[in-house]
Amino acid sequence: MKKYLNIYLLWAGVFIILPLVLILFYSFNGTGSIAFENFSFSLSNYKRFFEPLYLKMLGITLLISFLATIGCLLIGYPVAYIISKMDETIASSLIFVFIMPMWINLLLRTYGWITLLGRNGVLNRFLASFGSGPLGIMYTPTAVVLGMVYEFLPFMVIQIYNALKKVDKNLIDAALDLGADRKTIFRKVIFPLSLPGVYTGVIMVFIPAISTFVVSNLLGGQKVYMIGNLIDQQFTFTGDWGFGAATAIILMLILFLALFIQRKFGRELEGDIVWENFWKNFIQY
Repeated sequence: MKKYLNIYLLWAGVFIILPLVLILFYSFNGTGSIAFENFSFSLSNYKRFFEPLYLKMLGITLLISFLATIGCLLIGYPVAYIISKMDETIASSLIFVFIMPMWINLLLRTYGWITLLGRNGVLNRFLASFGSGPLGIMYTPTAVVLGMVYEFLPFMVIQIYNALKKVDKNLIDAALDLGADRKTIFRKVIFPLSLPGVYTGVIMVFIPAISTFVVSNLLGGQKVYMIGNLIDQQFTFTGDWGFGAATAIILMLILFLALFIQRKFGRELEGDIVWENFWKNFIQY
């Protein structure tokens, strides 16, 4: 066991810790050079991020990611609930259908949305057949949100589906014995018990949404510029590794904060607390 632990620690050190240390190193380098001998400690890269231009970009990123997460939740919960009520074989097949597009490259999937939403795309051609003009969705925040919902919806559906399948049937039977109708059972039993899956799904959608740059680059063009695009540009085009690294560190801290909030609220919805809330709700009912 100790042998495997040492192998894991070695792997983690090379592929996880070392890259993070390098990113942290570059973020404090004020010279803009990637050479170690030219290192000069400075906070200028972090100070630059808090300029109005980049704070506005961060606000746009958070808003678009939030809307994409809400969209995934509004679509994903009903879908997961319906699938959870189906026969096990059918449910497994439908979950497989949701997972299958994830095997295709993200870039190719996003290009598919260009075919759908483009000015001469499938959607506008369909509307033109009814005499309606083009919608002009491409290269707008709406297109980016739609693309994100499509890309990350499986994360939400799978987590909520797993949480719904774990709901103890005895609790539903107990609620029926207490005289509750189906709406009350969903509102006071099923939905509260599925909240851990909801929280996990929200985090699994929000984290890739806030850090992605492929979807916003292809569907937003030059009109929708997110933090992920900024980091990509600094490393690949501008060559300002220091500012790109500082931006990546700040984004990582935001993601850690989101994970902390998820863990804090997720723990409150597990174990004995859930059972206590169940009986408390029905006493009030």
